[in-house]
Amino acid sequence: MKRNTYGWVVHRRLLLFILIQLPISLIQAQHRADSIFIQKLFSTALVQKQGYYFLKDLCNHAGPRISGSPEAAKAVEIAYDYLKRFGADTVYKQEVMVPHWVRGKVHEGYYLSGKTKHTIQIEALGGSIATPHGGIAAEVVEVKGLKDIKNFTEKDIKGRMVFFNGPMEEEHIQTFKAYGGCVSQRWAGAMEAAKLGAVAVIIRSVTMSVDYYPHTGSMGYNDTIKKIPAVATSTIDADRLSKELKKNPSLKLFYNIDCKTLPDVLSHNVVGEIKGSVYPNDVILVGGHLDAWDLAEGAHDDGAGIAHSLEVIRLFKELGYQPKRTIRVVCFMNEENGLRGAIKYGEWAKTNGETHILALETDAGGFTPRGFSFDTDDKSYAFINTWQPLLHQFGIGEITRGGSGADINRLKGNCTILCGLHPDSQRYFDHHHAANDVFEAVHPRELELGSAACATLLYLVDKYW
Repeated sequence: MKRNTYGWVVHRRLLLFILIQLPISLIQAQHRADSIFIQKLFSTALVQKQGYYFLKDLCNHAGPRISGSPEAAKAVEIAYDYLKRFGADTVYKQEVMVPHWVRGKVHEGYYLSGKTKHTIQIEALGGSIATPHGGIAAEVVEVKGLKDIKNFTEKDIKGRMVFFNGPMEEEHIQTFKAYGGCVSQRWAGAMEAAKLGAVAVIIRSVTMSVDYYPHTGSMGYNDTIKKIPAVATSTIDADRLSKELKKNPSLKLFYNIDCKTLPDVLSHNVVGEIKGSVYPNDVILVGGHLDAWDLAEGAHDDGAGIAHSLEVIRLFKELGYQPKRTIRVVCFMNEENGLRGAIKYGEWAKTNGETHILALETDAGGFTPRGFSFDTDDKSYAFINTWQPLLHQFGIGEITRGGSGADINRLKGNCTILCGLHPDSQRYFDHHHAANDVFEAVHPRELELGSAACATLLYLVDKYW
């Protein structure tokens, strides 16, 4: 029988078209299904606001919670209770010894201009020693940052107080880049100044905000270099002091602090999990740090990150999502002045042969999320980028390569993907390590958008990795 050539060609083309379109249709259907579920994550978080209510509880009932303090211990109990309340399958505490530095009650600073006494706002840097009893007074030498002090000699510095007045560089769109450019004067200023015989250090607060809030933060010592006291002053006071020094280079500054370091204290990381239904030994982690500086409630740094992390568990449970892999929340202790919780967890994970697919750290505030940064190999990064159109629908499509976070960095080499949540950064350093980092500074919708963003990334990794 003679074949109808034209009909056969049409039939073959139609079959080929169907075979090509079938995968496309399946992909489109899956994309729609993912969009619907992710929308539910966002809607549920925004309407129910449970992460925001947790943050209020943490700030109001634990408050300032530097590691080793009774307030930090209270924060452990609050996080533990909420993980159970939010439906984690298992919740446990991981013991860790942490440093216990106490700020003390004395923080007085001033200088004299003629016969006029000008008070300045100061706070000790975290880990600083106290001044001699009654305080310390010395002539002041202004330097513009850690690099600038290399232009001075012992003759210029010995017996004097060094004033590090390096500002955050405002030309950077990403404020964390500006922070990284000058935070070294806070950490290493006292060591570098002491090498040249300085008796004390005062630094400009690491913030772009123009206000009267001193911003604290960790500073370092070296046992081979004499330890000298170190404080931060507000940006307004730093500008006033700099102006006064131009008129009076022999100006003397006085300050008095009575901080001290006590013996290490037993504390805990808090861990909660939803067990994976298919690959329970594969771990997808999200976390932040429970401790906060003692000047305020640590609402943005890092109560918001803990709220984001706990909400991931609650949102999955609320929407009935059963992950294939184990979803683990880790509330790290002692990120601010020691990273002992991160070190402990990293050692524990390695000892127990834990397989981490992804670790997401949220420690950049409770502001509107923009996307994520990833520290991973090229193949994994390329795969993650295939989700970018989907993430863009929800305002979180800024995918970059870069750092992840101080706590999860201890998993490097033992985790396929390290990543960090990137909220809008413009206001973060207005509150960072300062007395205005309070619950009222966090907007409920911005916070909950961050919770849903974290849940979205974990959902996609769990489903498609």
